[in-house]
Amino acid sequence: MLALVAASPVASDALGTILDARLEQPVTRYDHGVLGDAVEWGTLRLWVDRCPACARMDVQETVIRLPGTRVFEDVEARLIGLDPKAPTAVMVVESDLARGARLSLYTGAGLLAATPFIGQTHRWLAPVGAADLDGDGALEVAYVDRPHLAKVLRVWRLEGDSLTEVAALENLTNHRIGWDHIAGGVRDCGAGPEMVLASGDWSRLMAVRLDGGSLSAREVGRYDAAALEAALACR
Repeated sequence: MLALVAASPVASDALGTILDARLEQPVTRYDHGVLGDAVEWGTLRLWVDRCPACARMDVQETVIRLPGTRVFEDVEARLIGLDPKAPTAVMVVESDLARGARLSLYTGAGLLAATPFIGQTHRWLAPVGAADLDGDGALEVAYVDRPHLAKVLRVWRLEGDSLTEVAALENLTNHRIGWDHIAGGVRDCGAGPEMVLASGDWSRLMAVRLDGGSLSAREVGRYDAAALEAALACR
């Protein structure tokens, strides 16, 4: 079954388990190029099992089409949820041509929740990941706000169908202008989840935890691609 859904808010929790999601429909209506080329995405396609507890899957294919004033300015559509084996939403960067980027969460029913747009064209954010970062039973999502300018790590908590900012920390980054990928992510090496990214000057590899409503960072070592890969793998 194929459903076409507008990219507008829905007063609903996630509908079923997300099986897969892809960014589609290349578009060139946004002249930013922060990811290395002039091509962004106009639609998001999701495959959702609407009855995860059933013996047989009830799969619905949903296409979310953005209006002509917006694009998905991202490298991938990320499946997220409290249970990594049963993701309940898709996390993507959605940019408005006049207001810049926001972090958006989609389900098969449409837009579940989103952060505010940054507020200015050609301003972007780079996702870090999503997890229960502080062990409170709620899902947090994290991104670096303007990783080439402000370099602020921001963490938001998903509560129902809204996102609330819970913590921020300066002088951290995870992307260079022109990269077609985003560096870092979330790891759990046995002592709870922590975010791995770079210091603002790209000299140090940093591990960041959320605890008691605040973020704390510690150096893991010198930053380079091999060290980042090893840190994410808990080596």
